[in-house]
Amino acid sequence: MMLRLFLLLFISNVVLGQDANKTVASVISQMNRVKKYTVDAKIKSDIPLIKILPVKAKIEFKQPDEIKMKTQGIAILPKKGFTDLAIMLKNKASYTAIFTGYEVVQKIKTESITLLPSNDAGEIVLAKIWVDTDEALILKSQITTRTNGTVVADYTYGKQKEFGLPDELTFSVDVKKFKIPKGVVVDINRSASVEQPKNVSKTGKINIQFSNYIINAL
Repeated sequence: MMLRLFLLLFISNVVLGQDANKTVASVISQMNRVKKYTVDAKIKSDIPLIKILPVKAKIEFKQPDEIKMKTQGIAILPKKGFTDLAIMLKNKASYTAIFTGYEVVQKIKTESITLLPSNDAGEIVLAKIWVDTDEALILKSQITTRTNGTVVADYTYGKQKEFGLPDELTFSVDVKKFKIPKGVVVDINRSASVEQPKNVSKTGKINIQFSNYIINAL
């Protein structure tokens, strides 16, 4: 009886693992359709106790992981979460994918996939993605790192969803662990009041709106 129960559990875990790997493979296949792109971006940051104006940027990407960003001002972005998730997913040896259930995200039934890093001493401690399997799109992601806390990203798609490229990204960051550029910190310290307001939110928001994609141009 014990042996039979063990075999059933083993088979169940294998099936779940296969489902997770299949889902991740479909997402990677979608990503690999994009050889390169350029896009305009508008970055809005809402970080407690920090006042910073919206910033316009030009982003250029080229496979496998080359990315350049030119901004008109100071842009605050999470160190992990913007490009690192895609890099991690494509390196299949760097993690184990585990199916962890179904969840509704943006009114869509998604598969929840947990990614366990192979390197226990690496910067990324844990990652999780919520995938619309019909479209092979990540609708939400969560990355926990050793030095920057947890970053959650919500993806909104439009005309470029066939390439897996979002029209909008909204990050939620852990303010206590989120690292702010040094120049911004100096400006804040000069104008900060002695008494800080009470009940300050522990979470900050960073919104990026993308427009004018040019994909796979010669």
